[in-house]
Amino acid sequence: MTPATIDLIGVPFDGWGRAGAQARAAAALRDAGLADAFDGPVSSGADPSLAPPTPTRALGSGLMNEAALLGMVEAVHARVGRALDEGRFPFVYGADCTVLLGAVPALRDAVGSAGLVFVDAHEDTTSLDASPDGEAANMEIGLLLGLTGELAPAALRRRLPALEADALGMLGMRDGALRRELNVASLADRGVLLHNEREVRDDPAWAGSSAAARATQHSSGWWLHLDVDVLAQAELGSSRVPGDEQAPGGLTWPQLTEALVAALRVGGCRGCSVAIYDPDQDPDGRDARRIVQLVREIASHFPAGP
Repeated sequence: MTPATIDLIGVPFDGWGRAGAQARAAAALRDAGLADAFDGPVSSGADPSLAPPTPTRALGSGLMNEAALLGMVEAVHARVGRALDEGRFPFVYGADCTVLLGAVPALRDAVGSAGLVFVDAHEDTTSLDASPDGEAANMEIGLLLGLTGELAPAALRRRLPALEADALGMLGMRDGALRRELNVASLADRGVLLHNEREVRDDPAWAGSSAAARATQHSSGWWLHLDVDVLAQAELGSSRVPGDEQAPGGLTWPQLTEALVAALRVGGCRGCSVAIYDPDQDPDGRDARRIVQLVREIASHFPAGP
């Protein structure tokens, strides 16, 4: 089978409004050889131009770096939608988990109903009114599900909600203490299929395949999202954000790879994103090269072309 054309979509955005950090991730991953990680043809375009970063919370919504966030979401939605319409496989890289606010609605718009396999150390369901910092990458799953968003700007609300709880499979979470501190219940209590970090470590293939099976069963196509902070910090140390402390637990590279491959083997994946890498914490580029190696290991399981 001929591999699908991979549409590389770099995103130069940092949710905290920093000029560097995650805003540099797309360029750093390209420098580490990302374009060579795929078996088939690759297409790419220029990274989107965004509003200057603003490390403050917006009046009204309380969102950090709001103008750049809204521009980024629009750009990702447009690029992912165009790739899907033209039969390519969109691969979004850089920035943070808010890329899903563009990618998942674009998938929903293209195929009718979107699923999501979400691999992350956190559930990301903090509500806007309870957020201590306005960082949207702590709340994008809540926004996609329609659990929060009343305070969000209209430009963001108009495509939300975009995801049903039944079409969501979650892997790797270890944020119980943080959710208790913020009084945020787990999505597992709402019937979402969630395999926490311990369950994924115990049987990565089972966890990955069951999450993808759930997304496949309840959607017309699903998106695979990886936040690299799902890894143990001893495995990858360049995913911390302001306020982070040493966090115990996390997956190893082999466990993560096994879970992702098992999910992709289920079939039905229509796009992928990798986020939360910070090259400012990786001065020798070692983590960037390891992320590219992971992409190389899973890319052979991306779907074939039309």
